[in-house]
Amino acid sequence: MAIINLRDFYPFYLHDEFVDVPDIIVAELFADRRYEQAHARRMRRNKATYSLDEDNGIEASAIVCYDDSPERIFALMERHCRLCRALNSLPEIQGRRVESHYLLGMSITEIARNEGVSGNAVSHSIKKGLAAMRNFLKEN
Repeated sequence: MAIINLRDFYPFYLHDEFVDVPDIIVAELFADRRYEQAHARRMRRNKATYSLDEDNGIEASAIVCYDDSPERIFALMERHCRLCRALNSLPEIQGRRVESHYLLGMSITEIARNEGVSGNAVSHSIKKGLAAMRNFLKEN
């Protein structure tokens, strides 16, 4: 058992508060403090001292459709709707495979394994589906 000051570990303690705790908890508290200090050093070393609460534009660049222009936002929404209509125009199997590969990020081998078909069949179906979507978008 060891005696620790809770004010050293918890910033909301305003006065010294000494408690007797098991050695395992003391070791964990010190390990956590070392981890926090190492994290702070890495942040300083890599110059990653920005915050998403700051208004320096870093978070705005991470948002794809961030723009003050309502016309731009409307154009992005229209494009999204057109792509959805093109995807829905495909036969069910082709649409499912294109969606799984491009929207869900599944590999061709994963799709083939889930459907119990060969990878070549899935690849060929995806290529045909993309070509059909391209034709649909050109016509509409």
